[in-house]
Amino acid sequence: MKSSNALACLTALAHEHRLDLFRLLVQAGSEGMTVGKLAGATGLAGATLNHHLNQLRHAGLVEDERRGRRIQCRANYARMNDLLGFLTENCCVGSPADAACAGDTACRV
Repeated sequence: MKSSNALACLTALAHEHRLDLFRLLVQAGSEGMTVGKLAGATGLAGATLNHHLNQLRHAGLVEDERRGRRIQCRANYARMNDLLGFLTENCCVGSPADAACAGDTACRV
């Protein structure tokens, strides 16, 4: 992942509502959630919710598809894992015995 892409993702996640939305979608799994369920879970008004979802879409963290009259949103796990990889790719350089970064942080969804 390029630095500019990582910055776009981090910028999108650097807002309380967007972080909450993304975490809800990650928890929902590959099926995701409808926009209506996201609105109910967060209490955000439609225009506000749409604004925050658009920021996450623009960063590539959220994908959606229309299912009749509903829009199903889901987390883009590949993009999330790319971001995690970018953030940890230089972990423990020069200190491979450090147990703090020995674990695999990538999502297995």
